[in-house]
Amino acid sequence: MQLCIALDLPTKEQNIKLARELKEFPIWLKVGLRSYIRDGKEFIDELRHINPNAKIFADLKLYDIPNTMADAAEELAKIGVEMFNIHASAGKEAMQAVMQRIAAYHNRPLVLAVTVLTSFDEKSFHAIYNDSIDHKSMQFAIEAFQAGLDGVVSSVYESKRIKAATSKDFITLTPGIRPFGEASDDQKRVADINTAKENSSDIIVVGRPVYKANNPKEVVERILTNI
Repeated sequence: MQLCIALDLPTKEQNIKLARELKEFPIWLKVGLRSYIRDGKEFIDELRHINPNAKIFADLKLYDIPNTMADAAEELAKIGVEMFNIHASAGKEAMQAVMQRIAAYHNRPLVLAVTVLTSFDEKSFHAIYNDSIDHKSMQFAIEAFQAGLDGVVSSVYESKRIKAATSKDFITLTPGIRPFGEASDDQKRVADINTAKENSSDIIVVGRPVYKANNPKEVVERILTNI
């Protein structure tokens, strides 16, 4: 299991400060939509300078027509991020277009499909997709596997079943992790480290429990010890 820290703070300066505090750890650093729109490629370059051992996850959740998604994926491959994600609900054709476009790149990024956002509960999900979270997330994961993606973003609670339906090597990245039972805030389907282990999560994403802590470095050390 690997650890990914969400750089979701309100300003670039705060995110950079957090990255510097954690510079000694071989972790993933998640750059989300707000940070990327505001701070761009230069922010990613700065993170690499601060921590050469960190890997960058561009959490941009691409969702558009297939060719536009493939164009965006190619630009991310050129930037050199180690991983990015797209929405599985864009469809298998779009997922295949992305993988075909970046196939020729040396050390291409890992590509994950978002199945069901962790902010959904059953009622809100059904209102949009007219289906259950369990059924639709599995369908999305299988389609992503068939399209050649490297894995999915899912809640902890779908991880083990997704691997059973695809491959043990199909990556599950699980957000909504509250390592030691912290408050769930605006996410519905959260889990602690032990639950993530039990469900075979490959990469856990932790945000607020780290960056809201008085000593983020100490929290990360404790998480790494437990995983």
